[in-house]
Amino acid sequence: MRDAIFHLKRNENISLQAQIRETLVSAILGGQLGGGEPLPSSRRMAVNLGVSRNTVVLAYQDLVDDGYLLAQERSGYYVNEDLVGSMAQPETSDDERSEREPDWAARFRVHPSRQENIEKAIDWPSYPYPFVYGQVDQQLFPLAAWRECARQALGRRAMDAWTGDRLIHDDPMLIEQIRTHILPRRGITARADEILVTMGAQNALYILASLLFTEKTTVGVEDPGYPDMRNIARLKTDKVITIPVDEQGLPVNKKIDGCDYLYVTPSHQFPTTATMPLERRQALLERAAINDTVLIEDDYEFETNYVGRQTPALKSMDEDGRVIYVGSLSKSLFPGLRLGFMVGSRRLIEEARALRRLMLRHPPTVNQRQTALFLALGHHDALIHRLHREFRIRWSAMDQALQQHLPASATKPGFGGTSFWVRGPENLDAEVLAEQAKAEGVLIEPGRVHFLGKRRPRNYFRLGFSSLPSERIEPGIRILSGIINGTK
Repeated sequence: MRDAIFHLKRNENISLQAQIRETLVSAILGGQLGGGEPLPSSRRMAVNLGVSRNTVVLAYQDLVDDGYLLAQERSGYYVNEDLVGSMAQPETSDDERSEREPDWAARFRVHPSRQENIEKAIDWPSYPYPFVYGQVDQQLFPLAAWRECARQALGRRAMDAWTGDRLIHDDPMLIEQIRTHILPRRGITARADEILVTMGAQNALYILASLLFTEKTTVGVEDPGYPDMRNIARLKTDKVITIPVDEQGLPVNKKIDGCDYLYVTPSHQFPTTATMPLERRQALLERAAINDTVLIEDDYEFETNYVGRQTPALKSMDEDGRVIYVGSLSKSLFPGLRLGFMVGSRRLIEEARALRRLMLRHPPTVNQRQTALFLALGHHDALIHRLHREFRIRWSAMDQALQQHLPASATKPGFGGTSFWVRGPENLDAEVLAEQAKAEGVLIEPGRVHFLGKRRPRNYFRLGFSSLPSERIEPGIRILSGIINGTK
């Protein structure tokens, strides 16, 4: 009897009817149920799964409507032979195929898998003290408002905005919200044809590198800095130079003079959290103009300044069209959204838009419209105010805990943000510390990956607090301190 093979892995986020459908579809497509094979009666299946009979009947009928099952009166439900028969069957095994396939290793032009990247535990929510960067606290997100925007976006009246192929164009409503709602907060004015929506800031950086960098291009990056920008640049050119940052971010000195492009995070240096003062920003713009250097400004956490005085973006001070501005909506909403944007001269955006078409045409328009509604209806502003209140509490709790348990190890970020950059004792190996801390339920991010060079310091690490309730901060830092000091 086939009903013994069916069981449900209960998932609170999916209805029981949907879970039954998923189980049966997997069994049909995976060959566990053959064409013409009968399914258990709805009564027997309900008993076996511990659900109501109506739930099973609705799931069966749903699969009949989609052609997976056939219903025969007074007989039951059967797997549709026509559907199973139309499915292509593999002619060779994986081992046989691997013997015939091309020598891919010899064909690769680049090897991105060999690059060093930031690593994060995918199961971080299961740890009691996850000091991980870039994740969200789901308790703070206005799910009801997001659902309402989804309802409106998916309504019949809005279908024209997202059902068609827009080719190279973005949702005009989202572009208008970015232009009139987001950018003015950073002091930036831009026309609609100077804005391009991307699949997150990362996608924007890759488009720029693909469009502008060649093997002869010299690219300057901050040290320590954002590893993915360094890796993107290295796919295009070997001429990637590092500029060590100080307590005010990227210094303006002779080291930047030979750069064709310079990647910079002036508002909130990644990962040290330093903020570049206005005087240095002006000096950077002037020196870039003299050297004909283009500046790529990554304003990755522009919505998390809840402490210091609001400073305008570098782009807002740009009078020569020399700054390309990259922003992300994934940081203030949630990382899984994968929506960002870039702002630049019309000619640059025109070419970037054409290149994006070859890569992915455009980000999903239904996501663009839902986000546009979220912005237009004021939900984003309300979320930012809520995050500012909560993040300030966590920011203070983090500073107090570090001063108590790891004194003089970190400077409280004057910008605010969602992380602290910590310098441990000189003999500390943060990667070893991370493994030891993980065993105690504490997740941290070793900082070595952010440095470039042969003698990279190993005693730095980052502590994020965006996803961690304030009451868990001090206990987590206490455990971490005990490991570092050998008392744990």
